[in-house]
Amino acid sequence: MSVSHTSWTTKFLAVVRYEILWNIRKKKFLGMLVVAFALATLSLAGGHIASAITGEPVKADPDFVVGSSVGLGGLGFFLFALVTTMNIISAEFESGTIVPLLAKPVSRTTVFFGKLFAAFLTLLATYCFLMIYMAIGGFVVYGPQNNLHLVPLSLLGALFSTLIWISIVLFFGTLSRSSLIAALGALGVWLGTTIIGSILAVLAGQGWILTYIPGSGTIGYVGEPPPPVGVGVAVSVSTGTDSIGPNLINYILHPSWEVTYYKIDIGAPIPGGIWVKLYSEPLSTVILTSIAVALVYFIVFVAISWYVFRRAQVTE
Repeated sequence: MSVSHTSWTTKFLAVVRYEILWNIRKKKFLGMLVVAFALATLSLAGGHIASAITGEPVKADPDFVVGSSVGLGGLGFFLFALVTTMNIISAEFESGTIVPLLAKPVSRTTVFFGKLFAAFLTLLATYCFLMIYMAIGGFVVYGPQNNLHLVPLSLLGALFSTLIWISIVLFFGTLSRSSLIAALGALGVWLGTTIIGSILAVLAGQGWILTYIPGSGTIGYVGEPPPPVGVGVAVSVSTGTDSIGPNLINYILHPSWEVTYYKIDIGAPIPGGIWVKLYSEPLSTVILTSIAVALVYFIVFVAISWYVFRRAQVTE
């Protein structure tokens, strides 16, 4: 039994090594680091860009790093999931390398999860680079930073937020065996949840729908009900899977926060409309729900992709 376990571990690590070396040869990992550096730098430079436009000096922001979610937002999580995963399975079919790969004494399950784990390691290395760069850059640009010990929660949240998109991209890529369809299918899901979901949440008051789909979710508020649109001063909280990291940090700092949801009454006489209260819930509930949704989507889509890959017919 021990020999069998060791043999499977060796094969699994061989697949992981194969995939990582492939990423290095294709310069995928280097490209991800370059993109990560560019996005993080743009996030850090935001204050200076605004200062150049408005003429106001850049203000110190001791909470910039803990609130930056490793310098990425929903679009960043989606793009990194796309680059990391769109061709880990489909490219093998497109190039024909799936034939010699599956001819080796390695099960399809080992191949599938070995490639997926290699993608996760690539993503983890990229996000660790981002976390360190943002911590140093935030200190340089915005002065001494508070609560830097909570920054790893941003890393954990970013991984959760990206894994859900990884599973969706993997699903389309495995089902179609096409990197292009994997990219377009996942992009369609992202656009649908981002645009249509926002309309449902704000105008129709159906923000609860966004609780169960990936993305930015709906917006809730902490404190007094917000004034008419455009002049609100309440603390906003994004409740979707893209905001797991910031919400974890907010919960550590403010465990008693209650998040209240509203919709816009466009028929109100006040210019810009008024907010109509829907319901409230603890921030802890928001976090647990978003984590559960991310895990369920990841497990379901990965399980379907694994099943399809195991049943896929391979012809030379």
